[in-house]
Parts: sequence; structure tokens; C-alpha cells
Amino acid sequence: MTFLSFLSVWGLLMASPTETVPQRTTPPSEVTVFRNGDNGYQCYRIPAIVKAPDGSLLAFAEGRRTNCGDFGDVDIVLRKSRDGGKTWSSQTQVVDFGTNQAGNPAPVFDLTDPRYPNGRLFLIYNTGTASEDAVRNGKAIREVWYKISTDGGQTWSEAVNITTQVNRPNKPEVNPAYRFSEDWRSYANTPGHALQLSQGRYRGRIFVAANHSAGPPKQEFRDYQAHGFYSDDHGQTWKLSPSVDYPGGNESTAAETTDGGLLMNIRNQSGDVKNRLLAYSPNAGESWKPTVVATALPDPVCQGSMINYRTPAGKPVLLFANPNSPAKREKLTVRVSTDDGKTWSAGKEIYSGSSAYSDLVVLSDNMIGILYERNDYTLINFAYFSHDWLAR
Repeated sequence: MTFLSFLSVWGLLMASPTETVPQRTTPPSEVTVFRNGDNGYQCYRIPAIVKAPDGSLLAFAEGRRTNCGDFGDVDIVLRKSRDGGKTWSSQTQVVDFGTNQAGNPAPVFDLTDPRYPNGRLFLIYNTGTASEDAVRNGKAIREVWYKISTDGGQTWSEAVNITTQVNRPNKPEVNPAYRFSEDWRSYANTPGHALQLSQGRYRGRIFVAANHSAGPPKQEFRDYQAHGFYSDDHGQTWKLSPSVDYPGGNESTAAETTDGGLLMNIRNQSGDVKNRLLAYSPNAGESWKPTVVATALPDPVCQGSMINYRTPAGKPVLLFANPNSPAKREKLTVRVSTDDGKTWSAGKEIYSGSSAYSDLVVLSDNMIGILYERNDYTLINFAYFSHDWLAR
């Protein structure tokens, strides 16, 4: 044995038996997943990503056929990675609503249904036949659907319309069942992943953060409010959560709190302050405590992403990502909260340039991934990094 080999063996013998290999502290690595112009789509937007039980990653986006506008011929497309996001499969189409719009993909794995021990993937999404402005002015509605896959996104069930359960439109000329006095008009899931509660009384509940407008348009989008909907029976039936008590609450994301409740993190469209809104539910979406303006979370009026994470030391925390600027969609930053969203770290910047919508995911090796829009909506990239880098 050489002297160097002896030192290596001695170091292993002297190491603490509880010592673990540290995570990498290098900056994030990145790869492009969706690029404008590829596969017959002029633009890709609205990323969403989930991890399958086998560790593979499923990245969804809106494929916009003719331009980058929110309305038009829009499909939901999918790419898959089996190596932690380093390489990605060829692209497949999951939802095609003809020449109209299918969007706001909100994927989530149901891991508690005993009939499906390998899990079942729900993709909740919206469809529309007119622009957001037209819908907001009562000329059309947005509907809510889901599809299911039991083979990790390779094949999908027929679409199921759940609009009457989770929306409140007053448009009987579209469907006689759409006769609700609340008169909800514009409607959008998340965007980003949905979630399943993992502990406590509400374990197994599938929860989808969402938002809607109600009645005629108001100044500064004050006709918008965030809400959610959930299922306790593996998608057979769905219930609406109450609306969050803040006018102008738009696109929202949610994560589980350590007590088994929920925290909703909401885009603030009201125009009063350029900060996120936070709403806490002790009963996983059945009611909400008063909304709080999150002064530690500046935002340029954009979507954001939030997810549960357990640190290498075993501590449960929340991660949140958004453009860290009150003025422009730029400086995509990931922050950490160790107290269920009461306080947040200063965060680490993923990308300093143009960056907008994003979705976070926890990888099989406890690394953290983020699928996000960058460079003026020309790319959707996947970046992955360690908690050690984030906390450094």
C-alpha cells in the first residue's frame, strides 16, 4: 500500500459513521427543454413539471402554434427525462383542443390510491374559445378538465370535464348546467404543478390552486380572486375552496405547511403594491385566514412557484421562485422559508436576465430543479442545483 492509499483508508476509518457525502455547491447546471420554433410551434410558454414515482421528470408546456399570444391554437405538450433533467425525450402532444386553446397544465401524482400502487398522474387543465379580455367581458367562458395517465405520461385517458364542480360560470347558452349566479368568467389553474397532501387529517387530498374573475371587469383587475379546488376521493369528485379575501388575487401556487395545512402564494394584480400575497388554510383549503401582503417577496406581477422540500439534515422547508424585481420580469430567484412562509431568505439568483414563469421540482437525489421561461419567452430551460448551493 502506498502512503497516499494509506491516508485515504485512514480518512475513511476516522470519518463519523453518520457523516454523509455533501451535496454539490456549484452553481446551477442548465439545459433547454422547449425552444421557440421547434416541432411546429412558434412559441412555448407556461411550464409545469413533476417527478414520477420512478424518479423520472415530466415537463409540460403550452405549445402555441402561430405566435406567443395567450389565446389561439394552443396545445399542451410533454417531454420526459430519466436522468435528472440532463437529457430529454422527444416531444409528445397531450391535449389538442382543435384551433382553440388548451392550457394551464397542472400535473400531480396521486400516490395514495390503493388501486394504483405505482401512482396515477392527473393533468388538470383549462380550455378556452376566446381571448382573456373577451372572456372577462362575458363573451365566452373557460372550462376545466383533467386527463389521467397510469404509465408515466405515455398514454392518457379521455378528458373529463369538471367545470360544474370547480367553476361558477353563468353561460347557459354554452351549457344549460352553467347557470351560476356568481358569474365567474376568466379562469386559470395555477400555472405549475398541483399537489397532494402528505400528512395529517387531509393526507391524500389533491389540491389545485387557481384563480377567476367574477362579474364585469373592474379597475386594476379587482374582479380577480384566487381560489382552489380539491378532491378527497382520487378525482371522482371535486370541491371548491372559498375565494381568498383579496381583490386582484391572480395566478396562485400552493404548498403544504408543517401542520398539514396549506399556504397559497398569489400573484397580486390589484395594483396597490408590487409584492406577493400569502393566504394560509389550517384545513387544507376548506377556509382561509386573512390574506397577508408579503413585503419580503417583491414581484413584477408575474406567476411564481412554491414547493415543499426536506433539507439534507431532514428539516422541512418551503422553496419559492419568482422574478425578484418589482419592475421587470427578470432575476429569477429561489428563496427558502423555514417557518411555513412567515419569513423568507434573501434567495439565490438562478438567472439575472429576462425570466418569467417557472415551476420547481425535487429530484430523486434531493437536488432541486426549476423549469422556467427565459430570454423574452424564447426558451424554457431546466436548471438544477443543490440545497447546499441555495443555502450557502
